[in-house]
Amino acid sequence: MTETQNTAILNHLLTGCSLTSLEALKYFNCFRLSARVRELKDKGFSIKTEMIKTNSGKRISKYSMV
Repeated sequence: MTETQNTAILNHLLTGCSLTSLEALKYFNCFRLSARVRELKDKGFSIKTEMIKTNSGKRISKYSMV
């Protein structure tokens, strides 16, 4: 399942869209987005991590292609 998730996440990011953990769970049934992003980075993809604040004040990671 991981390669399928990696492919889906990579394709999403390559379209210019960003992705948070909640969106990854909703769209790709992926509970560990940070691990999938690390695997993609290890394969040579340039993925940027940005910390954003939610409406409730919680800080989360948002990933996008560099």
